[in-house]
Amino acid sequence: MLKGHEHKVLHLTKALYCLRQAPHAWYSKLDASLLKLGFSRSTSKHAVYLRGQGARRLVVGVYVDDLVIAGGNHSNIDKFKLEMKSTFQMSDLGLLKYSLGLEVVQSEMGITVSHRAYATKILEGAGLSGCNPSNTPMEPRLKLSKSSSAPVVDATQYRSIVCSLRYLVNSRPDLAYSVGYISRFMENPTTEHMVAVKRVLRYIAGTLYFGCHYQRKKEAQLEGYSDSDLAGDIDTRKSTSSVLFFLGRNVITWQSQKQKVLALSSCEAKYIAATTIACQGIWLARLLAELQDKKPVIIN
Repeated sequence: MLKGHEHKVLHLTKALYCLRQAPHAWYSKLDASLLKLGFSRSTSKHAVYLRGQGARRLVVGVYVDDLVIAGGNHSNIDKFKLEMKSTFQMSDLGLLKYSLGLEVVQSEMGITVSHRAYATKILEGAGLSGCNPSNTPMEPRLKLSKSSSAPVVDATQYRSIVCSLRYLVNSRPDLAYSVGYISRFMENPTTEHMVAVKRVLRYIAGTLYFGCHYQRKKEAQLEGYSDSDLAGDIDTRKSTSSVLFFLGRNVITWQSQKQKVLALSSCEAKYIAATTIACQGIWLARLLAELQDKKPVIIN
């Protein structure tokens, strides 16, 4: 504190890292720069920007200060990179191979995404490297309760593993239900809950190379599937909705979530799941229409 200036405060002319206004200031700067370059912000997904039409269509996905660029014209992509380098200090990492823990392999057969390295780190952190693999992520008809009388375990360790698994679900639809189920017991986990977590980890150990493969196809139909159980949660008696969307033969989004209201019948539980898939389907149809520069498809 300078003598004679004890009652003065600093007025920042720039938003610095670690301050609350920094993310907003960065997004405002990036948004204004992309709009100035002729991009339009997607109305369905504000982190997606679009420019051009047809073969010269350019799509930019934004995650904080990471940009993923997609387009059918190499010269158009190179031009955009030069435009961004004239405004920001940027590094060109070339063809996308690794992003936010996601491994991407591109070939003439299509694009494959996986979390092999990330999954390996989860196993190492849990002390299960080289464990005997399991054929399924959960025991059939497994029912666990929050009021378990089994001995408690380290809640911090339990939450750390489960949170890591939740991110892994982004490339593993086969883990959506099991990881969502064990996420319900993070408040007061016991040895029974930890056994279920280790079962999921043992399944991952045997499926490290699993991921999603996307085939190249010009025209593809958006198809969605939903299902639900009835009163599957023995603590609240709430049901679980499961939603899965395909674009052609490519799975693009999935969800397994406990329903927010109590269903009184299996028919009501399925209606709730159908409402969820209808909402997601409308949003996906609008987003795909923007990406393809077409009118939204009609959902029947």
